[in-house]
Amino acid sequence: MNYSEILAQLKGASAFDLYRLRAAIDRALDAPAWMVAVQAGLRVGQCVDYFDPQANASHTGQVLELRRKQAVVLDKTTGQRWLISYAAINLDGADVEICEKPRQGLGRNEVAIGDRVGFVGRDHKERCGRIIRLNDKMVTLECEHQQWRVSYDFLHRVVDSDANVVDGVEILGPAVGRASFGNR
Repeated sequence: MNYSEILAQLKGASAFDLYRLRAAIDRALDAPAWMVAVQAGLRVGQCVDYFDPQANASHTGQVLELRRKQAVVLDKTTGQRWLISYAAINLDGADVEICEKPRQGLGRNEVAIGDRVGFVGRDHKERCGRIIRLNDKMVTLECEHQQWRVSYDFLHRVVDSDANVVDGVEILGPAVGRASFGNR
């Protein structure tokens, strides 16, 4: 399913249209057939990926209990137990990335809590940090032991050459100087 295309079409929808669509989706997800289908693919002790809409990211957890409408999942990273809707469990291994194409910056659905991003401040100084909170129009970043609220329009991805990591992927070999990527 092309989420970017769907989001582009939804931008022209009225608030009422969006509300009606959400109500229809909620009714479809509450249908017992969906829950039974997901439950059939689960077992206690199984490791699963699930989507957290607050962090806009996928998490890994272990199924502890199967309830009528939700599963109890132990988050592998935090060790916390969560009641997860069966619809949030990614049994098919679907890609959770939604890549919007904004005029500049990054879109709300292109970033997640913990991502490393940068921006140029009003003083024209380049800053970078980790996302600690997502809002509708802005993110909160922790940069150099300070918190900054920045609009998505001003964000860009950061290449961390000191840690040999690019967008969460470790690069083999020593980092020399400043890393740059582009078409050659």
